[in-house]
Amino acid sequence: DGNIYDAYVIYPRSHTNEANFVEYFVYQIMPDILENKCGYKLCIYGRDIYPGEDTASAIEKRMQKSRRLIILLTHQLINCKEPAYDQHIALYKALIQNDTKVILLEMETIGTYEKLQESLRFIIKQQGTIKWKEQHTVHPQSSNSKFWKQVRYHMPLTLKSS
Repeated sequence: DGNIYDAYVIYPRSHTNEANFVEYFVYQIMPDILENKCGYKLCIYGRDIYPGEDTASAIEKRMQKSRRLIILLTHQLINCKEPAYDQHIALYKALIQNDTKVILLEMETIGTYEKLQESLRFIIKQQGTIKWKEQHTVHPQSSNSKFWKQVRYHMPLTLKSS
């Protein structure tokens, strides 16, 4: 289908130098499970978009070459006054162009979705979220946990090379 990536990952980027769990999850846990153990190819901002590239067009190109969009829902993402550019593009592709499936990972208990932008609420109403629960952190590397099985269910089929 001409796509290079199985999923483009959208997550709230910390503007502090303080490492947080979401970034650890995006840069360590997700690649370990989805790429190393399940054979998917992810596009992660900060890892797959190179310094010196025009960020906006790089984001759009990578998304166009991705089969899915994974959005990590956190309080930081919800309370952010101005959603990140990649989030805007992702929701546009998913809802207006209707050409990319979105997978929502609820990384923290959000409770009520009232503060979310309307487009995210619409997607949640349509398909729900996959909830990361604290007990997953004990063995986050287990690709057989309920959480990772749910993520894989929403991912495209992998073409295993024989």
